[in-house]
Amino acid sequence: MPIQSKYSNEEFEALMQDIFVAIEKNKADRDLAVMALGNTLATIFTSQVKAADREVMVEQFCKVLKKSTTEAKA
Repeated sequence: MPIQSKYSNEEFEALMQDIFVAIEKNKADRDLAVMALGNTLATIFTSQVKAADREVMVEQFCKVLKKSTTEAKA
């Protein structure tokens, strides 16, 4: 069963496009882009997620990331 998002495809695609534009504008290679995205994620998790919920949410995020990158290889 697909996961229903509270965000429209248009909202999601617009944000993703802005992120890609910023990476390209700064001519960030893979390592720099991953570092910047990782630090952004860490900031979001620490500033917007309650400490009591953070570990579980980070674990869930990591599982989804791993699954999506593993499936992309297949």
